[in-house]
Amino acid sequence: MTKEKKKKTHVPLRLNLLFFAVFLLFSVLILRLGLVQIVYGDDYKREIERTEEVTVNNPVPRGKMYDRNLKVMVDNEPLNAITYTRSQGTKATEMLDTAEKLAKLIDKETDKITVRDRKDFWILKHPDEAEAKITDADRKKVTEGELEQKDLYKLQIERITEKEIDSFTDAELEVLAIYREFSSGYALTPQIVKNKDVTEVEFARVSENLDSLPGVNITTDWDRTYTFGQTLKSVLGKVSSSDEGLPSEKLDYYLSRGYSRNDRVGKSYIELQYEDVLQGNKAKVKNITDKGGNIVESQIISEGQRGKDLVLTVDMDLQQAIENEIEKQLLQAKKAGNTKFLDRAFVVLMDPKTGEVLTMAGKQYVIDKETGKPTINDYALGNISSSYTVGSSVKGATILTGYQTGAIQPNRYFYDRPLLIKNTPPKKSYSNMGNINDLTALKRSSNVYMFLTAIAIAGAEYSPNRGLNIGPKDFDTMRHSFVQFGLGARTGIDLPNEMAGFVGQDTNNPGKLLDFAIGQYDTYTPMQLAQYVSTIANGGYRMEPHIVKEIHDPVDDNTQLGAVFNEITPKVLNKLDMKDSWIDRVQTGFKMVAMEKGGTAYKYFGGKNKAYTVAAKTGTAQAFYDGPNKDKYKGLQATMSLSMVGYAPAENPEVAFAVVVPWAYQGHSSNGLNGKLAEFALDTYFDLKKTRQQAGQTEATVENKVVNSKEIEQEQAE
Repeated sequence: MTKEKKKKTHVPLRLNLLFFAVFLLFSVLILRLGLVQIVYGDDYKREIERTEEVTVNNPVPRGKMYDRNLKVMVDNEPLNAITYTRSQGTKATEMLDTAEKLAKLIDKETDKITVRDRKDFWILKHPDEAEAKITDADRKKVTEGELEQKDLYKLQIERITEKEIDSFTDAELEVLAIYREFSSGYALTPQIVKNKDVTEVEFARVSENLDSLPGVNITTDWDRTYTFGQTLKSVLGKVSSSDEGLPSEKLDYYLSRGYSRNDRVGKSYIELQYEDVLQGNKAKVKNITDKGGNIVESQIISEGQRGKDLVLTVDMDLQQAIENEIEKQLLQAKKAGNTKFLDRAFVVLMDPKTGEVLTMAGKQYVIDKETGKPTINDYALGNISSSYTVGSSVKGATILTGYQTGAIQPNRYFYDRPLLIKNTPPKKSYSNMGNINDLTALKRSSNVYMFLTAIAIAGAEYSPNRGLNIGPKDFDTMRHSFVQFGLGARTGIDLPNEMAGFVGQDTNNPGKLLDFAIGQYDTYTPMQLAQYVSTIANGGYRMEPHIVKEIHDPVDDNTQLGAVFNEITPKVLNKLDMKDSWIDRVQTGFKMVAMEKGGTAYKYFGGKNKAYTVAAKTGTAQAFYDGPNKDKYKGLQATMSLSMVGYAPAENPEVAFAVVVPWAYQGHSSNGLNGKLAEFALDTYFDLKKTRQQAGQTEATVENKVVNSKEIEQEQAE
């Protein structure tokens, strides 16, 4: 029994060895943990604190813009720039110290400093004096909850005297200007301190002292340059400055799309409309910071890529030539008299088959308030942002509406004589034309024919000295038809802020419908007129105008364009619900206007043996002046506005045009500005075409050639 018990309590040697091995392993583990925690603990703790990562997007240059012949219109000029990147934990005193050092190395303009900037800076520079401006009573109110701690700073600001903020020296103000840029930036985001007129000496000085200027760096920034000066600049649009950054009204929109607050963006027109492609892909930098917010390491995630390039539909040779002619004609007309209210003119050229805008010219005559001398400003935007009564140019739409509603048939005759309508002044043409059909009515621009057509559209009957049964629904009928051509509706051009025009409201007055039929009631933009006549020219397709032709991927070589990213294809907005034979007949009438004797545009085209044929329609509208100086004159001032629309060649149109000259003259003697500008525009178009064909420089042959800014400047100098 005793021997058996001893056997059961005996532990085998192998089990003892196992226990010993486990003991050794635990000892090693404990020793290792102690080593990690005690010996290397602080090192690992600091390493853990370095793992906060912040990704920052750095802006890249915007895409360029070219005309249809690949001449550079908008480019980027490289600028030496000095930037400051604030860490998350940077104190105001640290920024001030850096600003004082940097002020000794660069010159900084002080004109942007505000009174509030001076007060904030005074508190920073005079902390003890600023503290003394807070009374014990103020502090007691904080304790009692009547004021918050932040209100004490407001009291300090209010109690700083004018003498105190005027005590800064020029050197201190320069420091303030730099400090102002430092503090306006966002943590870990580079802020431009200076990018205009940074000299090579300044750039070198800062570069040599970067080690003693925490947060300061040197880089290459950019600015927009315009090869053709002011030509079409208003349409090209503006870009916000580095000071402006993102517009406040669209701040959330841009921030949600990965923009930084100080990014420059398109503010207007093409720059704004095509912001998504012009902006480019930003460079991404990952900043690794410690818990104090200090950057301990930066890693480039992606280099970024500048914005995509735009090829516009505009022909800058044509644009410049027409703009110069508008300027010349305006100045000559102002000297001739009877042009007190004349101050602007517009010319639009468009490809009627594609909607490509070849020219969008507009000029405005302005008297300089300081010098009293006349100047001519770019007003290309007026082609889409201003509207006018244009007169008889719209009569093609009136005739086609008559056909469509069944009010008249092709070759319908009306007797042209003054119409006497009750409670309405006599409605007449500029002369009594007798018995005429629709073609003659277009050719000679009969008002009475259009009046009788409008009466028939309304289902009313004319009897001398009696009223007409015309109401609001009849206005709706005609306006609905006119909209098919683009008259009274936005054209859809790829630019923001396009207006639709103004609609006359007196729809219970029968005489106003007759005025509508001859273009003297509702108002239309020059671009709408171009779309309208293009619709007639191409056989009834309302094309959407567009000013951007192609979008290209960027390349580093300034003499080349990248691959096509997107091509803007022609877009048909609607097809006229009309017979082709009806459209053909109006086309015939338009050709008679320009090419047959007796036509209102014959003296500009048919009578001059030109190498091309034209179809056109002229317009003269008696309009009351409502321009920028209308408050200067008492009462309404009657003026005559001029317009002309058309296309060429008449048989196979390749260019459509619209000319509008509001308030062109007073009295009965026309200065013919509409015809002069239309003739010049078409002559220039076909002359350029011939010259380029002879030189072998059609669009197909220059497809891969980029004409840069320097080449253009050299051409202009020659």
